[in-house]
Amino acid sequence: MELSNLTPSKGSIKSKKKRIGRGQGSGKGGTSTRGHKGAKSRSGYSKKLGFEGGQMPLQRRIPKFGFKNINRKEYQAVNLDALQLLVDNKKIKKKTVNISTLIENRLVGKNDLVKILGRGNLKSPITVEAHKFSKTAKNAIEKAGGEIKTV
Repeated sequence: MELSNLTPSKGSIKSKKKRIGRGQGSGKGGTSTRGHKGAKSRSGYSKKLGFEGGQMPLQRRIPKFGFKNINRKEYQAVNLDALQLLVDNKKIKKKTVNISTLIENRLVGKNDLVKILGRGNLKSPITVEAHKFSKTAKNAIEKAGGEIKTV
């Protein structure tokens, strides 16, 4: 056995494509299928996202308007009828609903801020812990004999 006789084991090579850039005799030498000149023929080229060949890109041609507040806090809303459903299905322990209970029951995500809203009605007295409450939700929880805790 010599170096000239070595071949890969049968089945290990999947493609029989020509190797580019291995000289003129290979049939894929010279420009190595990249054409002549320009950025695309060079190594390290990658087209930028939204690049339109020097033309002003669409995202820069369209007028911008409005205002995005970077300090805005997004709250995940949970309504009273969802809380009552948890009580009805006996998924609440010790008559308290906190954020971990809501996460376990997939009403909110683990990084969400929670706001309790007043849709539906609450019949059972429960203690509710959340980041924010609407006025109607506050009144409904207290009217049912429950308690509110702001986290």
